[in-house]
Amino acid sequence: MPATAPVRPAANPFWLEQLVRESVVLRRHNVGICLTDVATGQQLFGLNEDRYFTPASTMKLFSLYAGLQLLPDSLPSLHYVQRPDTLLFWGTGDPTLLHGDVPSRRAFTFLQTRPEQLYYAAVPTVTAFGPGWSWDDYNYYFQPERGAFPIYGHTVRFYGKAGQPMPRVLPRFFRPLTQLAPAGTPNPAQDHVRRPELENQFLVLPSATNWVDETPFRTSPALLMQLLQDTLRRPVRLAPLCLRAQDSVRTLRGLPVDSLYRRMLRVSDNFLAEQLLLMCASSLTSDSLSTARAIRAVQQNYLRDLPDAPVWVDGSGLSRLNLVTPRALVGLLLKLHQQVPESRLLSLLAAGGGQGTLRRVYRDARGPWLWGKTGTLTNNHNLVGYVRTRSGRLLAFSFLNNNHVVPTADIRREMERVLTQVREKL
Repeated sequence: MPATAPVRPAANPFWLEQLVRESVVLRRHNVGICLTDVATGQQLFGLNEDRYFTPASTMKLFSLYAGLQLLPDSLPSLHYVQRPDTLLFWGTGDPTLLHGDVPSRRAFTFLQTRPEQLYYAAVPTVTAFGPGWSWDDYNYYFQPERGAFPIYGHTVRFYGKAGQPMPRVLPRFFRPLTQLAPAGTPNPAQDHVRRPELENQFLVLPSATNWVDETPFRTSPALLMQLLQDTLRRPVRLAPLCLRAQDSVRTLRGLPVDSLYRRMLRVSDNFLAEQLLLMCASSLTSDSLSTARAIRAVQQNYLRDLPDAPVWVDGSGLSRLNLVTPRALVGLLLKLHQQVPESRLLSLLAAGGGQGTLRRVYRDARGPWLWGKTGTLTNNHNLVGYVRTRSGRLLAFSFLNNNHVVPTADIRREMERVLTQVREKL
């Protein structure tokens, strides 16, 4: 069994240190690298591996680890209490109800076919946006609002065709709230759809080509009731969560967990990652959903042996308040490899030349040799994962780039150049 924390070697390989330090691209910003043999736990290379960096979406690996510790093999779709003439139900954070990419109809069918009157209880939960998120990204697909009982992934999908001013809108509930933007509306960001910050009014901007877009909608208990009733075709009422002594709280199970983990990691889905931590919180207590509680439980009970404690505030890595060291990320990779069969673990990650965020890089006609999780914010681009070398060794690595001012594509190409040499020589 490899050690959880990588062991520092006597010296770095000279050729690799020279390759990194003499790089015209890498030497102008903050770089942190840790490279460790998975089989032995021996650290093979380190550069600033003990310094804290902004990890961006590589934090989703911590969310994966939380799910593996706190959730069973299937997602908790909702909690409910059955009474003679009523069904009281409330959210677990499960994001898959009629989701566009990871759809589940389990809760839909359950609620639609119950003979009792439906009552929804709004439990205390997190704010719509996480700490340290960019408020002005509210309009974009990658930052939907968080919530206890999501529906439709908290986004509206638009399908536009060239020559047709109005797109197709799903769900259709939002069609009356969609209109053409006034002529001459400035569009410096080249948006297809724009929503005012505090309203569910969607303005469509002209486009000369076919397009597909997702725009988050602003959530509220009242809107949730409207969407549920519109979808289920039956009344749903709001009620306080007041449990009686004789009540038995049950959990409706949904999709297999790997269906969510795989989508979350491969395409770096922020919404799924945030909701995953809320589901973890629901496993700790069913009457409230707290991201901070889930993070605290995982850090205290499962991550005390990391070489450096992460500063961990959200599930997706959208927050710039997250901080982690390269060697702590590698320590997490070693723990994941110990606990999850290798074939399953690698199948959850984006594969170089295969799918997800790595489909156009790290290619090899004979099959993937790198599996990982990218993390990108403005001026930050990171990659964390596993490399299979020519000699057959599996290496865990973290390669973090913070505060760069060159295009991200330049950073990506230079990382590929360095990691290709690692594959060839180690």
